[in-house]
Amino acid sequence: MTQRARHITVTAVLALTGLGGTAFAPAAAAQPVSHPAVVSENPAGFTPGVQDDTQTPDATVNALLQRGSAMYAGGRFHTVTNSARTTTSQRDNLMAFDARTGALAPFAPAIGSTGGVVWALAASGPSLYVGGDFGTVAGKPHRALVKLDAVTGAVDPGFSAPIPSGRVTELALTGNRLLVAGSFPKHLIALDPATGSDTGYLNLGVSGSVATDSRPSEVYKFAVNPAGTRLMAIGNFTTVSGQSRPRAAMVDLGATATLDTWRYPPMASRCAGSTLADQLRDVDFSPDGSYFVIVASGFVVANSSQLGFTVCDAAARFDTANRAPSRPVWINYTGGDTLHSVAISGAAVYVQGHQRWLDNPKGKDSAGPGAVARQGIGAIDPKTGKALPWNPSKDRDVGGKDFLVTPAGLWVASDGRLFHGQPHWGIAFCPL
Repeated sequence: MTQRARHITVTAVLALTGLGGTAFAPAAAAQPVSHPAVVSENPAGFTPGVQDDTQTPDATVNALLQRGSAMYAGGRFHTVTNSARTTTSQRDNLMAFDARTGALAPFAPAIGSTGGVVWALAASGPSLYVGGDFGTVAGKPHRALVKLDAVTGAVDPGFSAPIPSGRVTELALTGNRLLVAGSFPKHLIALDPATGSDTGYLNLGVSGSVATDSRPSEVYKFAVNPAGTRLMAIGNFTTVSGQSRPRAAMVDLGATATLDTWRYPPMASRCAGSTLADQLRDVDFSPDGSYFVIVASGFVVANSSQLGFTVCDAAARFDTANRAPSRPVWINYTGGDTLHSVAISGAAVYVQGHQRWLDNPKGKDSAGPGAVARQGIGAIDPKTGKALPWNPSKDRDVGGKDFLVTPAGLWVASDGRLFHGQPHWGIAFCPL
């Protein structure tokens, strides 16, 4: 995901109503966070959570964003609880709480109260941008992207994005532009953060589909490097700017946005689970921007000759400077289980999904030679590509869709109910 999603958003703020304050910088900036060590396996006990109910039987958290002392969590949920699970409150797919104490804030905009889902969050000054698959906010029509007051939750009526259909699955603020990705007609767009109008900065012609059915083209996720000069996009597409770029493309973010020469031909190869359109599930840059890691679904490689080349149910590191890699620096295979999200802290590459193992290239829905158990979550050595000893274990379920690296530690968003053997429904925080 974006550098915003992976690292804390820093704004000049003062504590107010648990939502980060009244004094704002002109624009939020995603600052890279580098940890000196791996975080604790034992999660903090103060975090709130989500809860299944009759309206939302499979509650999940898909996105996290910190703004000052406030933590925002978006996903698909209707009921949220305090850390002790003794008090419940209604929050429709978006909530805010104190990142230090877990206390729930009164912030409660209704995002697609029936059937909606939040996939992405971004913040700038007093504003919060919310992207997802929804048609209403506070009972009024708003499709897929809305701008809110970050304290009150009120909708900004002056913001209107050109998204007539589809969903929004990624957001980032870079260079006074709101970058947006999803399945809407343009797939990747740069908006004016004030008005929502298309700035015209991203006109890359993303098109095509690797799907074997009728699913539309989509830029599912992207990451922006810490310098704000490159964007790595992944999803269901085959062509960008008229050039072959199946599933993955790098964009140079200069005075104009142009397609980079980076290309990895094995991205065109199908995994054994060939019906998956968005085979690649997430991407993140390292804190220094020197490399990025892509994680994937797809089951195992289709044939043994692809092993070490094709990214199937695996995490793969690529060095940013190498524009024509013949293979990844390393690939860590799960042996047939999806990895949904990745975050790089410098000390570790954190991955989560519904995996049972890491270090499992020869496994096929089984533990092959050298496999290590890493249920639902794990950490990989950035240099060797091998699993680190860190092994808190969590519910596998479908698998967690987001991480957030902050100076204090690692936040984990998921659909899980247990983390390190302790009840943590949807949200866990591992201190540094």
